[in-house]
Amino acid sequence: MGHILKIQPVFKEMIWGGHKLRDVYGYDIPSDSTGECWAISGHQNGDCTISDGEYQGKTVSWLWQNHRELFGNVNGDQFPLLVKIIDAKDDLSVQVHPNDEYAAKHENSLGKTECWYVLQADEGTKMVMGHHAQTKEEFVKAIENDDYDHLLNSFEINKGDFFYIPSGTLHAICSGSLIYEAQQSSDITYRVYDYHRKDKNGNERQLHVQQSIDVTNVPADLETNKLFTNSHLDHGSKTRYVESEFFTVDCYRMDGENTITNDKPFQLVSILEGEGTLEGMEVKKGDHFIICSDQEEVTYDGKMTVMMTTL
Repeated sequence: MGHILKIQPVFKEMIWGGHKLRDVYGYDIPSDSTGECWAISGHQNGDCTISDGEYQGKTVSWLWQNHRELFGNVNGDQFPLLVKIIDAKDDLSVQVHPNDEYAAKHENSLGKTECWYVLQADEGTKMVMGHHAQTKEEFVKAIENDDYDHLLNSFEINKGDFFYIPSGTLHAICSGSLIYEAQQSSDITYRVYDYHRKDKNGNERQLHVQQSIDVTNVPADLETNKLFTNSHLDHGSKTRYVESEFFTVDCYRMDGENTITNDKPFQLVSILEGEGTLEGMEVKKGDHFIICSDQEEVTYDGKMTVMMTTL
């Protein structure tokens, strides 16, 4: 019997956050402006703890440093992935993330490539992905003129949509979204535009305009991948949403018993819908687990949507 670690999320209050993390998942959130659930994280800004078993109370980063064998002995001085659930009651800033090279040089951090799966979207909810500038000069001019209506590429989204967002992609989650996010373990965000909104003290949030200009890909690649690989399970189906150098994300839609092989250094598992059992342990919507490398397979049973992120 290998290690299956149930993870206790960390919650972040945000100027744009709401209370869906409580309403939908039953989490004990700090306030009605809670924007982020760091569901599985070993990052210093939100290091999750293990909620049961022999490592109860230890953090993910501690386990990574002290028991690397549980993670397939992969290299790296920090836990490489981060899984979040994001509740956008209001619009997030228009932002961009650096690649590994820029982040290492300027922030002493990993870069941030990420992806989003839309858990819920209110009618008419939009998303910003990419921009319409063809040159850096055109891009800078639009920023200087505050001409974001023409610059930004925005479109409506629906529940079940999936988006892969490489570093250098200008983007924004907009109000009415509930998002599952898998990403590199990085907390580096460069805000280029924040709608001139002010906090309770009348101050606008800090922008990072020069960094945003430095790292944004121009022209933008507006062709998002819509071709996903589907395969059958014994009782259900599996959709592979992305397989990149940074992570692989699969969604298992189960209706009955399925045994899933663990052929990765570790698996980050989130129960997005439904309930059932995982290796005989009762699980429900909103639970998150790390399946360690010493657990060669996992038997799930129940009617569940399970998102799995791996290296």
